[in-house]
Amino acid sequence: MPAAVLPASLPELFAAFNHLTVLIVGDVMMDAYVWGKATRLSPEAPVPVVNVSRTEQRLGGAANVALNVQALGATPLLCAVIGEDQGGDQLLELLHTTGLSAEGIVRSSYRPTTVKQRILAHGQQLLRIDSEVETDLNSTENADLAVRFEQLLDRADVIIFEDYDKGVLNEASIQHFISLARQRGIPTVVDPKKKNFLAYQHCTLFKPNLKELREGLKLEFGDTDADRPHFESAVARLRELLTPEIVLVTLSERGVFVENGTLTRTYIPAHLRTISDVSGAGDTVISIAALCVALGLPAPVTAALANLGGGLVCEQVGVVPIEKQQLLAEAEGVGLTL
Repeated sequence: MPAAVLPASLPELFAAFNHLTVLIVGDVMMDAYVWGKATRLSPEAPVPVVNVSRTEQRLGGAANVALNVQALGATPLLCAVIGEDQGGDQLLELLHTTGLSAEGIVRSSYRPTTVKQRILAHGQQLLRIDSEVETDLNSTENADLAVRFEQLLDRADVIIFEDYDKGVLNEASIQHFISLARQRGIPTVVDPKKKNFLAYQHCTLFKPNLKELREGLKLEFGDTDADRPHFESAVARLRELLTPEIVLVTLSERGVFVENGTLTRTYIPAHLRTISDVSGAGDTVISIAALCVALGLPAPVTAALANLGGGLVCEQVGVVPIEKQQLLAEAEGVGLTL
């Protein structure tokens, strides 16, 4: 469990991560990569021919969040539903290989495991092929997921809802899970998508990006610099509907916005980066934010550290977890204080 006294320094904070357990519930997936060279066009269609040099499979979605939590030193507990298929077998094998527990994983014959296959050549993504369904869980799957969630709940210091609109989470299960967490005083942090956007009432931290905020509230507003009043009105509307303690909005190249429980607003600019791939940046942001929330850190510090981590992983190609020592060095380098 988190310490009663807040860490006094960044090294103490990063050491405190090691004592946390994070329950992650939501949509897990496989990220498959095919790497090769494209030197000619196909005679069959105006598309490049990729000569494959290697293939790779990585954990994605909520499983990538678990990898980020693990990389930060905490203990992740995954709770999700996958298929009884080859993709599910591969996912369980990768969980074992990476040292992640599969005790919260439910297997179902009614739905496939989500697999996203990316075709890359010369450092560029040419094509992505998705194998998935987005239908809600059936009653049996919902019941099985709830049993696993409740079995793991009392071990958690914080809960992450990692929603990719693939059907594992629905309005009823979300409200049930948050209610159970609130009864036990366990904070909840949310990485939302459009379908269940307004289901996360009374969560601790709610983290949409700008696009998700627009779509979830069905509001139109422009650039946050030029249209800041309308953006902040949207955040106020979000508070009316969900009553979260903290609202953290990622603003892409403009950094992040955070508003705490006393409605204090903080805009944190992005740091200059050489961006290679934004895939997985949101997973890193929510992982860091969850650990900071579990330790009771102030919202601006939480947002600043999450902003740093999200930027760092964008310098890597593909979906990769954060490197803890690199993040600590970066935080110390920019003079972040607790």
